[in-house]
Amino acid sequence: MTNRKKDMTSKHSTIETIATTRGTMSTASSASETDATIMNSCLCNNNSADATSRQQSNNNKQNDTNGTCNNNKPARAPLCRPAVAALAVALLCLINISCASCARDHLHKQTHLEAKVGSHVVFNCPINFPYDVPIEYVVIWSKESKKIFTWYEGESSANELFNGRLNLVTNHPEYGKASVNLTAIRESDQGWYHCQIVFPNRTPSVRNNGTLFHLAVQGGSLIKIPPVNQTIMEGQTAFFHCVMKYPDASTIGWFKDGTPLEDVQDLMRRCHTGPDGSLSIDPTMMSDLGEYECRVNNTEGEFQFAKAFLNIQYKAKVIYAPPEVYLPFGQPAVLDCHFRANPPLKNLRWEKDGLLFDSYNVPGVFYKSNGSLYFSKVDESTAGSYTCTPYNDLGTGGPSPIISVIVLRPPIFTITPKPIYIQKLGETAELPCEAIDRDGNNRPTIVWSRKDGSQLPDERHSVNAGNLIISNLVETDRGMYECSATNEAATITAETELMIENIAPRPPYNLTANSTETTITVRWQPGYLRPNLEYTVWYRLTESPEWRTMRILQKNIMEATIQNLQPGHEYEIMVLSQDKYGDGMFSKTLRFSTQQSSTATNEANMLLQSNPLASSISAPYNLTATNNVQGWLVHWQAPKRGAESVRLYTVRWWKEPEHFLIGTIETFDNFYQLRHLKEDAIFQIQVIATSINGEQVASDVLTIEVPSHRKTRALLIGSTVGIAFLLCALVAFLYVKRSCLRHLFDSGDNDGDGKDSEKMNNT
Repeated sequence: MTNRKKDMTSKHSTIETIATTRGTMSTASSASETDATIMNSCLCNNNSADATSRQQSNNNKQNDTNGTCNNNKPARAPLCRPAVAALAVALLCLINISCASCARDHLHKQTHLEAKVGSHVVFNCPINFPYDVPIEYVVIWSKESKKIFTWYEGESSANELFNGRLNLVTNHPEYGKASVNLTAIRESDQGWYHCQIVFPNRTPSVRNNGTLFHLAVQGGSLIKIPPVNQTIMEGQTAFFHCVMKYPDASTIGWFKDGTPLEDVQDLMRRCHTGPDGSLSIDPTMMSDLGEYECRVNNTEGEFQFAKAFLNIQYKAKVIYAPPEVYLPFGQPAVLDCHFRANPPLKNLRWEKDGLLFDSYNVPGVFYKSNGSLYFSKVDESTAGSYTCTPYNDLGTGGPSPIISVIVLRPPIFTITPKPIYIQKLGETAELPCEAIDRDGNNRPTIVWSRKDGSQLPDERHSVNAGNLIISNLVETDRGMYECSATNEAATITAETELMIENIAPRPPYNLTANSTETTITVRWQPGYLRPNLEYTVWYRLTESPEWRTMRILQKNIMEATIQNLQPGHEYEIMVLSQDKYGDGMFSKTLRFSTQQSSTATNEANMLLQSNPLASSISAPYNLTATNNVQGWLVHWQAPKRGAESVRLYTVRWWKEPEHFLIGTIETFDNFYQLRHLKEDAIFQIQVIATSINGEQVASDVLTIEVPSHRKTRALLIGSTVGIAFLLCALVAFLYVKRSCLRHLFDSGDNDGDGKDSEKMNNT
């Protein structure tokens, strides 16, 4: 370890020397070389221009001496050429100088950042690799020309003032590979920061990499030095700075995970706050892990806060182990090891009866991701004494106490309730239930409950030897009941249903209403409480024969507001309750009038009275059904009035003559395909249009008769088989007839041949 530290120290010192020397020389030399190149270019261009000018002058003199005739050439041309050349060279020099200045500005890109005391800031520094090929590199960060952070091949070092506060940002898509995160910012952190990249295996080692950052620290009016994140071992002392600038005129408070330390009694006994506001915790425990915050207030009402995280590391340790665990025979089960570890768990060792227990060598036993043992099927061999020992990078705190695993068989029912009990109102119902353990030694615990989660009636029920007794039955006692038998191994259940006779469906009652000029709000009480009750309000003008409906879309809502009514008119209102068992009963009719129209709305009321149904929708019409391959296609026309306000259509169909509701479907189209209708039956179909305000209008009922395709197919198959049989019989008859005729012809030929032979022999 000592040699490694020396190597790392020498490595970092070498990197510093390389970075400092090469960085300074490269920056200076690159700038000087650029300027020298530009100046040389300018001088060379000027010299060449002068030489050209002199030579042209000599040539002109020689031409004049020789007496050559130049009358056809401009006399001032030889004098303009040197001037144009000199002007071009001067422009070239200006361009080169401008480019060099741009290059030097690029070498020193500047970024200005701001942060508050106690907060954090990220310095983004991307790396420009040569030819975009990643190679080894060294990251060097400096502040005011003083090195504060270096990184090379995963090893980093930081200045004492930045230790624990300046860290490399890794694997972040928005920041470069040389970016660093400065946390717990102090006032002294303000200044210039420089990022520099060195390639040690390349010449030159410094390229056009690096950026200048200026950090301006704001808001350091109360806190001088904020706390810093810490990682320590359990039992060591944790110390958080929170130095106040004006201790005499400020007060400080400390919080852990948002809770004042005064409310954490166990932690408060081990805490101490210094005169400058800093906090120390001695000794630390693994429960101290969390976020700590200091809040500073002054007499003027100003406040400032800063946060830091305390990471407590410790060996993996078992925190709880039950002395006995009961597992059910023949069923899957899990044996847990309750531990805590920071750093995270690396290994978990199980022992059974003092020997290593390896699940890979035991059929039906597996390790779970958290180290627990999973038994796919518990048997007698599962019983024994188990211990678990967790490990992490720091080691282990030791094995757990012995966990005795006892295999028990689940209980069995000796008496179970019937599937259904039918009782009358006011009677007493007794639901039997009895269970024993398989060994017969113990009696399991029996508990009765309702499947819907509601409570049993306190004053009317009792449990005697496992039997549930409910006296003076009421309507609400109807439902599913469950008997649970439990022992240390498992829980078994048995279900039964209690039906109450003579429960007639009760309609909604106690209808009340209030109104405006064009609306009536009606309220009611439910006739009986059942889940998923739905309500539909029926209403009409007293003198009108046509009822209109409004469906309440929200369940368990016992009020509705009817819109677009005529002022000063009386309406009849009824409420229909519906549940999964079908339609219920209508409430009693309530007659209620809308208020008379005011003077300001007389004109609108007159228009409404002249056309009382202008704002309503009419019923769908022209309902038809066409038989096709898939079944019956039902089609209808949209309402003639208010079609644009139709929200959806509801298609309902019944089987006659029982008038049994087969199905209900909602659609946004003006057609629907009915499938799988029973053959040789009569059906009635109706379409209901629902407007955007909940108003419903039903179409006329369409009756269709579905023919029996099975009889048709049977007749067709029978006819085909009969025809095929007749054809086969005819073919067989023709074949037999032909065979007989051939046999007769063959016999005649043989007789003729015999007679001829006899005649010849006689001759």
